[in-house]
Amino acid sequence: MARHFSMIRDFHLSDLLTLGNGTSGMAAIFLSIAYVAHGGIEKIFAACALLVVAVACDVLDGRVARWRQEATLMGRELDSLADVISFGVAPACLAYAIGFQADGDALALALFVACGISRLARYNATADFLSKKSGKVTYFEGAPITTSLLLVGVLALLARAGRVGASLPFGALHLGAHALHPLVLAFVALGALMISKTIRIPKP
Repeated sequence: MARHFSMIRDFHLSDLLTLGNGTSGMAAIFLSIAYVAHGGIEKIFAACALLVVAVACDVLDGRVARWRQEATLMGRELDSLADVISFGVAPACLAYAIGFQADGDALALALFVACGISRLARYNATADFLSKKSGKVTYFEGAPITTSLLLVGVLALLARAGRVGASLPFGALHLGAHALHPLVLAFVALGALMISKTIRIPKP
């Protein structure tokens, strides 16, 4: 019991913001499921808004950690786990909920999530090496997983325009019993950018 309380005492303010990130992402997933089960486009809008909250928490946790000088290895791992939920799994669930439900779509969305997981794992594995010269990581290798918020914005616009389900833009491509909505390839493209080793984005 004492060990459990010790772990709770190890949490910092920045960690609570990180947990707010992951919790917002999980709530967005629940809303996506609720939309599939019961309808109500307002659930999609609420899910998108929660992912904006998640990215705000993600920005703030790093700043608070530096301000309070409480950056830790546990905080880094916690941040990655929360990011996988909010900017990997949640956007994929949102896309599935509004109509990207063909077997090809599911494969593309799973690939997107796998790329997000790989990108975060690579960052954690190389962060110490990348920070040797300056004392901190100065650039992202590959697009940050938070750029998935751009796709969330596209999904919100589609929902607002009523272009969901059978009304998704560009329709669906069929190959025998299999199908794929071409628009889902935007997730594949972003996944490829996330795992790219040639893209370097300065880290604030």
